Amino acid sequence: MAESKSKVLIIGATGYIGKYLGRASVKLEHPTFILVRSLTPSDPAKAQLVKSFQDSGVTVLKGDVGDRESLVAALRQVDVVISSVSGGALASQVKILEAAKETGTIKRFLPSEFGNDVDRLEIDFKVLEGVFQTKRDVRREIEKSGIPYTFVIPGGYAGYFVANLANDNVSAPPRDKVTIWDDGTTKAILNTEEDIATYAIKSVDDPRAANKYLHIRPKENILSQGEVVALWEKKIGHTLEKTLVSKEELKKMLTLNTHLHSHYSSHYSAHSLTQLTKLLVSLLSYSNDTFCPISAAN
Repeated sequence: MAESKSKVLIIGATGYIGKYLGRASVKLEHPTFILVRSLTPSDPAKAQLVKSFQDSGVTVLKGDVGDRESLVAALRQVDVVISSVSGGALASQVKILEAAKETGTIKRFLPSEFGNDVDRLEIDFKVLEGVFQTKRDVRREIEKSGIPYTFVIPGGYAGYFVANLANDNVSAPPRDKVTIWDDGTTKAILNTEEDIATYAIKSVDDPRAANKYLHIRPKENILSQGEVVALWEKKIGHTLEKTLVSKEELKKMLTLNTHLHSHYSSHYSAHSLTQLTKLLVSLLSYSNDTFCPISAAN
């Protein structure tokens, strides 16, 4: 008889990467649970997402990381907990860890990583240093806890940076002008959100991934912004007009926590600050992020 698949709880399933994790868990036939603050979110998009999860057989549990009773009750129903909480809630993952200790039944914890390896970053950006340090602190607490873990490290999201050639305020690759960050030659790891979620879910029942860093790093997915732009230019049959923004200029803007749209008002929104910081971190961290060849989803 085939071994049954672990019951998976996803905290943050209505967020950006969380929805992909939920879908992947269902697709890979895990009994899937999600924890939400409200069964009927006021945000229409989140309400529709919760309904779609329910329609696909997901068990929706009402609760909150800050509510110990509901959190423990949720964890008692599952084998694996995956957190995809956003930056402001990263420190709250210690509460998930404490609840997992109380239940004594959690066989794997995947915290909200899903980015760069923060232990190997050598970047002096003040904008995200708080987030990086919080992730490091949570890692250390998990390592000390005795709860088996997997840290999923995919690099950059292709959905953020490929579809728009790493330019904000466009819903499709630009066909006339493009901004190139630094000189466009630094490599970055770019994985689709669907692949990231699939590898993460596949790792939960793989003993090779227990207490390991899971790097998702196919060589074909290691590209520079310039290479991505060149592929697009080849496809559309003409060369784009390029504006170069130096590494020093972007670092200065980000360090000063200024909004990019005030400098490039015709092109960028305030949302760019976060997304382009993530992009630059992905680009600048590549050479410093020594590959750890541990993969649970080969």
